[in-house]
Amino acid sequence: MTETNLPPRGAVFWPVGTGDSTTVVVDDEHVLQVDLRDMALADEPDSVHAQVIDRLAEVLPERDGAPYLSVFALTHADQDHCTGFGDLLDSEIVIGELWATPRLWREFTEDAPAMCEDAKRFHEEANRRVDAILAHIAAGRPVPSGDMIRVIGYDEDQSSDLTAPDYSYAGLPEEYFSFPGQVITTMDGDDVSDRFEAFVHAPFKGDCAAARNDTSLALRITLTEGTASGRILLMGDLAYATIRRIFDISDPDAVAWDVLPAPHHCSKKVMYAPDEAGDEEFKRDIMDALEDAAGPGAYVVVSSQPFPPADKPGANPPHIAAKQRYQEIIDADHFLCTQEYGGEEDPRPIVFALGSDGLALVTEEEVDESGGRTRLAKVAAGAISLAAAQRQVKRARGTDAAPAKAVGFGHR
Repeated sequence: MTETNLPPRGAVFWPVGTGDSTTVVVDDEHVLQVDLRDMALADEPDSVHAQVIDRLAEVLPERDGAPYLSVFALTHADQDHCTGFGDLLDSEIVIGELWATPRLWREFTEDAPAMCEDAKRFHEEANRRVDAILAHIAAGRPVPSGDMIRVIGYDEDQSSDLTAPDYSYAGLPEEYFSFPGQVITTMDGDDVSDRFEAFVHAPFKGDCAAARNDTSLALRITLTEGTASGRILLMGDLAYATIRRIFDISDPDAVAWDVLPAPHHCSKKVMYAPDEAGDEEFKRDIMDALEDAAGPGAYVVVSSQPFPPADKPGANPPHIAAKQRYQEIIDADHFLCTQEYGGEEDPRPIVFALGSDGLALVTEEEVDESGGRTRLAKVAAGAISLAAAQRQVKRARGTDAAPAKAVGFGHR
């Protein structure tokens, strides 16, 4: 498997089977990891799955002599989104800040599906950081990197008893919370607003007791450099109802995307839902919404095992039916599967780099030939020049201007 370098600014989608491991590079000091699936089988000879932790340890920037990950964000506590987190904690990599949702604390206060050991390690680390922050504040000390946490979302049943273990995060000051409709422009306490923002779409307050997938963290990440920008719409394992709500209440700019990691590993639940009779019904409206929000030359990336020859009743994603629907709204060759990219016998990480005209796919050969970030930056600029020419023939999509004010969601 190609041991890819990180782009100077962009994203890497690692081949980890049906699960998520997305690395977003903001600059040469700040990197965001969204979810993790690093399995023991990745260490076996001839494995087709990436050793994500080992590779991150090699390519992450260093701070105080150790590999430094600015932020680790967990969309939800399912095993295919956090496998290996315990190993990450025990590795040499230093995690500056965690991003977590309130659902994490609900897992221990209601009849929820069992949590895997790595999810429990994440919960323990989240609680350790909450306690550490409160101790630092009580002592009048600044909160250092390594103890930082951000809670994204709001639980309508959150206890006002700050000693209650089920909602231990309730005592955190306001600056440690973010809600739908707000924008995050800091990473581990550093202001990165001139090159990064994460617009929060979900989880919604009313979904706090919903099924785990339906409480997934959803973010629209924007990377910028000068006048260039690239937008990644991350929606975890959300299905039709919540995604429809996101589009219904959002300003069009807040859902615009250039790269869409297909929600729930290309599950057809994104665009198929039960009708009144309980039969599966195709929801054209959500595909129209996704198409309208797509930038010229947009890509859909599926983090999954290779597609089966055909869908079978009750089968897990990826689903052929969903693939066909996505290919109706983008160029067919802009639909990429992590476990197929480069060949099923030797899949390559999917790398996008930000250049003068947005996010561009860095080809396998260019990754192989790259000598690191400087080379990848040049490669991205060349690829983007071609993409710019192709976009001239795409249909017009109206203004790209940012909204005059932030969208309000009434989270409280």
